Amino acid sequence: MDGFQGLFHGWTWEENKLFELALAVVEENNPARWDIVSMMVGGKSAEEVEKHYKILLEDLLSIESGFMDHRLGEAHLCLPVEYTQPISWTEEDQKMLVRLDVN
Repeated sequence: MDGFQGLFHGWTWEENKLFELALAVVEENNPARWDIVSMMVGGKSAEEVEKHYKILLEDLLSIESGFMDHRLGEAHLCLPVEYTQPISWTEEDQKMLVRLDVN
């Protein structure tokens, strides 16, 4: 499991945010860094947070070197939907809409 997919595997959005905050406040040279970060995140071992950090660093290096597309925000979040039945507006639909609009 490498690359961006590995970064979030088994980690919730909230855990990732706590992880980011913990990295910001725990000094890099602190010998107990990963123990402290794991306690701040909760539910993760020191080994898990250190591995998560290494994966993050690898991904950042890949992005900076141009090996990974970093434009995730431009990805389409919609799924294509195939319609099996024609969509039609009935007279009953119109009456229901008019009743809703009046109330």
